[in-house]
Amino acid sequence: MIKREKIINYIKEKYNANPEYLWDDTPDAAIFRHKNNKKWFALIMNVKNEEYINVKTNPDYSDLLRNTYDYVIPAYHMNKEHWNTVIISKDVNETLLYELIDQSYELTKK
Repeated sequence: MIKREKIINYIKEKYNANPEYLWDDTPDAAIFRHKNNKKWFALIMNVKNEEYINVKTNPDYSDLLRNTYDYVIPAYHMNKEHWNTVIISKDVNETLLYELIDQSYELTKK
């Protein structure tokens, strides 16, 4: 299991993006967005005692991910065609997780 702090530190160091906590009713939910266009590229949250991160992916890749990894599911509370949830409280491939964060960052740059 990858700790959310490690993921947050990865995003802060690589993309100079600090977590933003927008909702009073979910104070641990943090979004990460681009500084120039304000688009989100990641959302990390706790849902039913599971740690989730939502990332944007190419729709063609989304199906492959969901069919290959039991910890990748259609995005929680987001567009399920373009976004996936990675359940980080499961045994997640760390390299894959960081690749998905990087991909999400690239897909939301413009």
